[in-house]
Amino acid sequence: MPESKSLTDEERNIYEWQIWVDDFREEGQEKLKGASVLVSRCGGLGSVVAYELAAAGVGKMVLAHAGNIKQSDLNRQLLMTYDQLGQSRVQSAKKRLLELNPRLEIVTCDENVNSENAKGLVEQVDLIIDCAPLFNERYEMNRQAILQNKPLIECAMYDLDAQITTIIPGKTPCLACMYPNDPPDWKREFPVFGAVSGTIGCLAAMEAIKVLAGFGKPLTNQLLSIDLRTMAFRKLAIHRNPDCPICS
Repeated sequence: MPESKSLTDEERNIYEWQIWVDDFREEGQEKLKGASVLVSRCGGLGSVVAYELAAAGVGKMVLAHAGNIKQSDLNRQLLMTYDQLGQSRVQSAKKRLLELNPRLEIVTCDENVNSENAKGLVEQVDLIIDCAPLFNERYEMNRQAILQNKPLIECAMYDLDAQITTIIPGKTPCLACMYPNDPPDWKREFPVFGAVSGTIGCLAAMEAIKVLAGFGKPLTNQLLSIDLRTMAFRKLAIHRNPDCPICS
């Protein structure tokens, strides 16, 4: 877990309203300042996660996302702007985040998470937030989370549905427990509204804040399932697989 870092007077003023939260206080803010988070990717879901964490005062962020901005990104990828079309997604994300929080340390990786870079990316952070559309990326982050004993916020959306859980190595099911095999119908491109990815992105950011600052009750051993068509929210109990090849 992160080491606390003392706040400046400016930071106390900026984060004043959240420091008023009873079980968070200045101690929690100092933990956020000392914390580092990997966000992969910083698209529709990851853009909102990264923005909320930057706003909350996380000290360091590692962003992994390949490719350049396309027109079809602009309905949901809130760190991408029209004037940046054709330019690097991850550099656009960095620019927007520093406009909000110039104190934030940002490390960019102009690649998606893969078997070659996952270990080095995860080594740099205290916590991982999985916003990748493909399961090969998700499995690599899950594997490194278990190997390096680091918490992982696992979140996803499709159409008007979304889900999220918090993985704590040795205490909760890992991604491979829940999905032993790559779901055959899982695709990189799928129907979604920006408001859906924004909803689950805010929840993922709040989960990360709770885990890093050590307050509240994270979604451990539970999968929160959301249907935004009907505004139905369900918590489902999930369990570790004793034969899981990754975390058993």
